[in-house]
Amino acid sequence: MAKKYTVNLSKEEVEKLRSLIKTGKSKARSMTRAHILLMAWEGEIDKAMPKAGYAYAECLRVHVSTVERTRARYVEGGIELAVQDRPHPPKQRKLDGEQEAFLIATACSKAPSGRNRWTMKLLAERIVSLNIVDSVSKETVRSYLKKNEIKPWLKEQWCIPKVDAEYVLRMEDLLDLYSQPYDPKHPVICFDERPYPLLEDVRERLPPEPEQPERYDYEYKRNGSVNLFAIFEPHKGWRHIEVTQQRTKKDFALQMKNLVDIHCLQAESIRLVVDNLNTHNPSALYEVFPPEEARRIVQKLEFHYTPKHASWLNQVEIEFSVLSRQCLERRIADVQTLSQEIAFWESDRNSQKASVNWRFKITDARKKMGRLYPDASPIKVRLADY
Repeated sequence: MAKKYTVNLSKEEVEKLRSLIKTGKSKARSMTRAHILLMAWEGEIDKAMPKAGYAYAECLRVHVSTVERTRARYVEGGIELAVQDRPHPPKQRKLDGEQEAFLIATACSKAPSGRNRWTMKLLAERIVSLNIVDSVSKETVRSYLKKNEIKPWLKEQWCIPKVDAEYVLRMEDLLDLYSQPYDPKHPVICFDERPYPLLEDVRERLPPEPEQPERYDYEYKRNGSVNLFAIFEPHKGWRHIEVTQQRTKKDFALQMKNLVDIHCLQAESIRLVVDNLNTHNPSALYEVFPPEEARRIVQKLEFHYTPKHASWLNQVEIEFSVLSRQCLERRIADVQTLSQEIAFWESDRNSQKASVNWRFKITDARKKMGRLYPDASPIKVRLADY
């Protein structure tokens, strides 16, 4: 007896089904249906089974009705109808446009008194209490927030600089400084400092084992904090980190003396990049050294200040980031150990002459930040003014 639904695939359809299976990017259901159609076309079903479909259904671990239904859909509607899922009817919206807009506005508003932020439960309770909807679940709230890319539990801290003429002046001064070729007689030195807490484990750590990471107790002992002074010469790929107990004007003045008399002894002048910290001032040298000594040091220093709230323009900040990730993101208990670890890191990085690939130039700043530049409309001058 002839079968009611006979699969006769064209050459193009065979290639399409084989490609669908081979790529493996389609749904598992679609790939199973493609196997059914190919086997039916190759005659395997008729040869291997007394009753059409049973053996193949067992092979693919599907019900025999799936085999027959796939054949029927192919005969009635072609390969696309047989392989792909039928389109589902659109789901009814749980919130209409106005209700959704109110939910988003509430999620972006200030959290209730006594709460740090909005939660899914709070948002659901709020729109129900205001009779916006009769009832709504936390999952519904979550899905609408996800749809609109709203994350009320996240907060970002950032600093908004005032981009005025002084900001632009200092920024372009530093960008021009970084773009100049290396001159050992006039080196560019980036300088900054950072605090570091000394933390000691109160319990012995458990070493790592196969399938088990290193484990340490959350409790620790504070042994005070120290200061890290960083000197970085990006053109040369050289840096020096010094550990001190404080970062006063006296400490800054001593660092400047060491920079002039030890680290850059052969330099005629040192172009120094610093931020706007109150201790980063040439007058600090006059408070620490006699006038003659202070004047001698200051005459070899050429200060270049970063704009306010723009420490990213000081390349030593990038070097501090590398130091933190490679060396300092752990508990170090005392100054001696800290100094030794930093010295090892410093020696290794200096031997590699590692530096910063600084590619941000004045032309890039004017292109990307042009809308923030102060208005520089040309001034019309009358001849009568002269």
